[in-house]
Formats: sequence, structure tokens, C-alpha cells
Amino acid sequence: MRVLAGDIGGTKTLLQIAECKGARCRAVREQRFDSASYNSFSSIVEQFLREEKIKSIKAACFGIAGPIQETSQGQSVKVTNLPWEIHGPELKRRFKIPRLRLINDFQAIGYGIEALKKKDLVMLQKGRLVKQGPRVVLGAGTGLGQGILVWDKDHYAPVATEGGHANFAPSNEIQVDLAKYLLKVAGRTSWELVLSGHGLVQLYSFLKTRGVAPESAEVEAAMHGDDPAAAITHAAMTKNDALANQALDLFVDIYGAQAGNLALTAGGRGGVYIAGGIAPKILSRLTDGRFMQAFLNKGKMKNYVSAIPVQVVINAKVGLAGAVLAAARLK
Repeated sequence: MRVLAGDIGGTKTLLQIAECKGARCRAVREQRFDSASYNSFSSIVEQFLREEKIKSIKAACFGIAGPIQETSQGQSVKVTNLPWEIHGPELKRRFKIPRLRLINDFQAIGYGIEALKKKDLVMLQKGRLVKQGPRVVLGAGTGLGQGILVWDKDHYAPVATEGGHANFAPSNEIQVDLAKYLLKVAGRTSWELVLSGHGLVQLYSFLKTRGVAPESAEVEAAMHGDDPAAAITHAAMTKNDALANQALDLFVDIYGAQAGNLALTAGGRGGVYIAGGIAPKILSRLTDGRFMQAFLNKGKMKNYVSAIPVQVVINAKVGLAGAVLAAARLK
């Protein structure tokens, strides 16, 4: 069966046509699009399908960064970091696709976990895997995605959440001050406000305000470019810049703490998977012990979380692979 799948985010959109036999799928054609360069998702699909015999596509699934709305008229979604509204029935009708499903981008990543190979993962904690136990997926990128996977008959079924927008909880004195800073500049706290690309910039600004280290002219100039978060990361990872280093350390501390929170909340003894665009770029900071120290800092629940396997997903196309599998399962 030929399927169409997509991974739609605030920065990029990946589309793929795959040939599937059961859960075994082979990519036929794939293309990357700059999301912000298009005024709608439909225009991207139309461009991608120009050379394709549309009637050959039997099913489609799109993983989208935003909450999926289910109504009597069908599925729709307002993309969180883009001015797009995507309507399932409209796509189905316009492109004549018999079966079509919209899922949250972290649902797509959840489906994609089962398609990963050993080379796609970096172990942070081996733990003791509970077979068919709940799994947890979270990842910082343009925003912060969080998902839970539960076993359903013969595979894991992802449950979409918007937990990234839940209120941030500080775990030490500096993070208490950070929460106060967020309330002042943003009017609220949330995990996404600190665990995302713009969140890293927020942490840098917070520490700059505190005067923990002087800001270098080089980093200040770089932050006026298209991607200030990348400028901070580069300064920390390759230049050993003091202020950028402290911002990235604080980011990792909070990331590890929230991963542990989600593991406790979901009872994630089937494993915790750190996905998203930022993790592979700061891998050495996730593997040096700091992340896991924050993950394990759970008081009397330390023994519980120390038994949970924790891995970093370094395959950037895990969401696309998951959307392909979800499309292949459509009946």
C-alpha cells in the first residue's frame, strides 16, 4: 500500500511517500520544505504531489505541532508556531485520499520509536526495562513536546499531550528566581518558556540580568542573527563562553528535572525517550551526568526513577517514520 506521511513543525515540513506492507515500509520519495515560506500546508502538499499519481495513495497521516481538534466535521489543527489551520476533511477531499489522519507531532514521534534502530539512540541510563510498560517521550525544539505511549494489543499507541504548556516548577533557588523573572516578563510560567529554542534565549537573558557573567560582544552580535538560540549553543559548546555556558547548564538542569517529572507522572517504566531538535546538538551536555543528576533528584522516588531506561533519540526523522507507520495502520 502506498501512503503519504508528513512531519509538520514551525521550522520545517518533511513529506514522504512510502510503500508499506504491514508495518514494513520503504521510502519512495521524500522532500523537505521551509514551513515559513508557504502560506498553507495544502500548498506544500500540492507542490510535493505534482509528480505523483495521486490515485495511487491509499492513506495519509500527518504529524503536526499543535493540538488536534476532533469534531463532528472531522479533524483540524491550528499549528502552534505557524499561522496555519489544517483541516483533515479538506485535505482528504482536495487530494482524493481515501483514508487520512491528523496526529500531534509527538504522537508521530511516539509511533516512530518502534522504528528506531540501536544507532538511532544514545543511552543515558540503562535501567531495568518493564516490557510493555508505559513510555514517555519529550523533546525541546521550536517548542516543547511531551507524549505518553501505552501498549495496545501489539504495538505502542501514543497519547498526545500539551504538557509543555503546564506551569514550570523550580527545583532550586536560582530556578525560583527564574520563575519570578518569567512572571515579570511573560506573565506566567511554563515548561516551554524555558525548554525550547526561545526558552534557551530566555534563560540567557535571565542570567544576563542577574549579572552572573559578562556578555561577550561576539555572542551579542551573533544573537542578532536568524537563530539566537543556535548562537548561544555554539558559544557554549565551542567557545566556552561563560554566560552561554551557564545558560546551557541551566537548560540541561531543567530538562532533566522535567524528564523525571514526566517519568513519575506516567509511570514510564517502559523507557524515557528524549527527542526534539535540540538534544542531538547538545548531546555531550546530556551525557556528562548533569541531565541525569537532575532526572534522579526525586527524593524518596529516586530508586523508582533510577530503574527507568533513559535514551536520547538522535534520528531527526523519527516523527516522519512514525507518521508513515500510522498511515500504514489506517483501515
